[in-house]
Amino acid sequence: MNQHPFNGSRARSLWLRTVLVSAMALPMLIFYAIGTLGPLLISDLAIAPHWLGWLVMSAFGLAALLSLWAGPLVRALGSRRALALLFWATLAGYGLLLTLPGFAGLVLALAVCGVAQALANPVTNLLVLECVEPANKPAVVGLKQSGVQLSALFCGLLLPTLAAGLGWRGALAILLVPALALALWGPRVAPVAAPRQPLSLGLVRPNSRLMLLLSVQLCVGLVLSSFVTFLGVFAARQGVSSAEAGAMVAGFGAMGILARTLLTPLGARLREEGWLLLGLLLLACLALGVTAQATAQAHWPLWFGALGMGLTAVATNAIAMSMLLRDPAFGSPAPASGLLSAGFFAGFALGPLLFGLVQQAQGGFANAWLLSIAVLLLGCVFSLLLCKVRRGAAVASGEPAGGG
Repeated sequence: MNQHPFNGSRARSLWLRTVLVSAMALPMLIFYAIGTLGPLLISDLAIAPHWLGWLVMSAFGLAALLSLWAGPLVRALGSRRALALLFWATLAGYGLLLTLPGFAGLVLALAVCGVAQALANPVTNLLVLECVEPANKPAVVGLKQSGVQLSALFCGLLLPTLAAGLGWRGALAILLVPALALALWGPRVAPVAAPRQPLSLGLVRPNSRLMLLLSVQLCVGLVLSSFVTFLGVFAARQGVSSAEAGAMVAGFGAMGILARTLLTPLGARLREEGWLLLGLLLLACLALGVTAQATAQAHWPLWFGALGMGLTAVATNAIAMSMLLRDPAFGSPAPASGLLSAGFFAGFALGPLLFGLVQQAQGGFANAWLLSIAVLLLGCVFSLLLCKVRRGAAVASGEPAGGG
């Protein structure tokens, strides 16, 4: 493999990091837009609140399915062609979002964005392997994964104001400019002569430790997508303005960036990252429990929940991706990251639907928050099992549990 083609060039190194962050941010931005603009979408499209779950399902359901083959596809195309496909799919999704009318048009546009979401982790992980020094990999993985939270920060800070003046479609139209620029110039950061492998459509079966890590991320995806999708709706019912709800999403994004950039390198230095995953999930349960206590007279639990979820659950995906790159026992990085993304996106697709159904039933948001906490506790069980499996393998081989 053509290793480290950009050594000695600060400008190209900066451009590489910009492209990595953008490749993670742009496809996911539409998800945070749904959460931030949820009340406006409900009013404009004349839909019930739980229909927001179908919007998320259209994007992440397809992303979860495609992620099963995204790793082999990225290896077959090479990082440059795969990166081009990602950015052009993103541009097409946003273009359809602005031109297709009604709820059905929005569903179709989001499905196209799901193509880019499926490619994001495999292609960026491959770029990190090809272009970043081993010692810098954990920090760069944390940085590029924080691009997802950068999109949340953008949505929370700017979209409510832009949508008030331009409408939600006009606000999202601004994203066509950076999407086009990245489609034209972003792929040039990838190696020109990266080796290609024949495309195999056969599904790679995850081994036991990858299956456990995938299960953890499935649980996290279920809860994170529900939280972000319905936070604005829940906050509105407590009398929170759209601007303040957007600020909460921005705070969630800012804390997510901080958590991913700081905790990913920290996890790489630990003997067993699984314990860090466990601790973060337990703290996320606390954040959800406090969120559920919000009332029309007390909005601080909403802020606590938004900031707390950003600092805890959000970081787990970056830590999981770093584990894949550091420990070859999870499998080849591109297929393994594709399978891990499939689990995470499956959670993202199903979470808002399940949350919405529970919220519509008797008990409302109270039972929906309890369901989310229960799912995170299940994720804690999977984290414990992962620690046990890795410890057993390390004892048998005489190597460190973390595989580093």
